[in-house]
Amino acid sequence: MELTRSRTIIIVIAWSLVLLWMGVIYSLSSQVAVESNALSHGVTEVIVEAVQTVVPSAEFDVDDFNHLIRKNAHLLAYLILGFLVSHAFARNGLHGRENARHTLIICVLYALSDEMHQMMVPGRGPALMDVMIDSLGVCIGLSLYYFIHVARKRVRRKIIE
Repeated sequence: MELTRSRTIIIVIAWSLVLLWMGVIYSLSSQVAVESNALSHGVTEVIVEAVQTVVPSAEFDVDDFNHLIRKNAHLLAYLILGFLVSHAFARNGLHGRENARHTLIICVLYALSDEMHQMMVPGRGPALMDVMIDSLGVCIGLSLYYFIHVARKRVRRKIIE
């Protein structure tokens, strides 16, 4: 498979997005516990206010909800990473099970390294549950990528017919 200039640019952009997103994850993991908790608490308060605007009778314990938001942030961050890595491998011509295998290996290793990195951040520490949540996010991102890929193929076939 010959690489054209435009295809090379697409591959570089795809992998650049992966590295950029890994940098975002690393940056968030580098926050000391107080900063990290303040950020997630702020997000939680905005979400609670929005929900209570729509459903005024809704009552939330912000601290309990904050824990849920933090875990969902892990899931979302790694869902995006899984999607981006799968897309980058696909741009390189790696599809199917090989794409999924390589995506899972890279993303789960990154999740593990992220938790190890948190051992060096004041007030933070590694959590196996976070790696499991991150891995679930990767699987969802990978599945989402394949769902979109298959849907696009079907639409293209119908247009051609």
